[in-house]
Amino acid sequence: MPAPADRSLGLPHRHLDPRLLRGFLVVAEELHFTRAAARLYVAQQALSRDIRRLERELGAELFVRTTRQVTPTADGERLLPYARRVLEAQDALLSAFAGDGPERPLLVDVNSPGLVSGRVLDRARALAPDCELMARFESGLTGAAGEILAGRLDASFGRFAGLDPAVRARLEQQPVRYEPMAVVLPEDHRLAALDVVPLDALAGETVYAGAGNPRTREWTDLALQLFEGRGIALAPPAPVALGADEFRRVMAKKRNPVLAVVDFPAMSETVRKPLVGPVPLSPVSVVWRKGLVHSGIDALRRAAGELAAEEGWLTRPADGWIPASDELVMTGQD
Repeated sequence: MPAPADRSLGLPHRHLDPRLLRGFLVVAEELHFTRAAARLYVAQQALSRDIRRLERELGAELFVRTTRQVTPTADGERLLPYARRVLEAQDALLSAFAGDGPERPLLVDVNSPGLVSGRVLDRARALAPDCELMARFESGLTGAAGEILAGRLDASFGRFAGLDPAVRARLEQQPVRYEPMAVVLPEDHRLAALDVVPLDALAGETVYAGAGNPRTREWTDLALQLFEGRGIALAPPAPVALGADEFRRVMAKKRNPVLAVVDFPAMSETVRKPLVGPVPLSPVSVVWRKGLVHSGIDALRRAAGELAAEEGWLTRPADGWIPASDELVMTGQD
């Protein structure tokens, strides 16, 4: 007797390449073939061919494509949870059976040198000296999350609540710190002589917070919520300045204050001042892919917990400000 068909998608039992499902998921997350291809490090034409092949395999149209946008069809929406479960199971299986020989290096995004993520990484290396934890430098958690889900990165740090819910559903996180925020100013700025900068003093200023950078959307969203009703404008999108020298040159030319955190690396010709009245907080979590099994993740989580306890990182200041959605994430209620 032939095996019964699986009618959940109208298919008989047959092989389906998980690579096609991964391409489908990234297109569904980006809603843009060019951005999805860049995340996957493939040519756009190759990704389009893979999606057409998947549609033929399933006998269903998965996306409506126009010159302006890409939108999942009803069948595309129906496929999403199945595809996520298949890829999570595949990732878990590969992690579980990666024990033949030395454990592979764990790739950890610390965003920039000198931040809280670097301290956690240093402690993790001390806790697990036989495990290779290699630093990477992405420009934001939104970008790093895409790299994690594509399998090119293992862990990162940042504002978990600022990620798309569909992305968060495929990741795990552990709160690390309520990090006080700061503003970076040209050294001759009108506010540069203050020990701390009240938020009200920024009224009328145009502050840079990564607008237009698709890899730092979670940070720009946090800034928009902080600036709302305070008379602070968000600087318009601009090309990302790469490297301290270029950052400093652009800042000297534009003269816009830059929203940052208190551990932001010091740069010549600028000053970094904590923000107060209230103290805005940047919620930092360590983030990794669901199903990932690796001793380096265990070391990162232990290191984050130890440092948070020693430094009081998860004790929220009485005058601290944070969006309600972030507080739910940081307290485990979301």
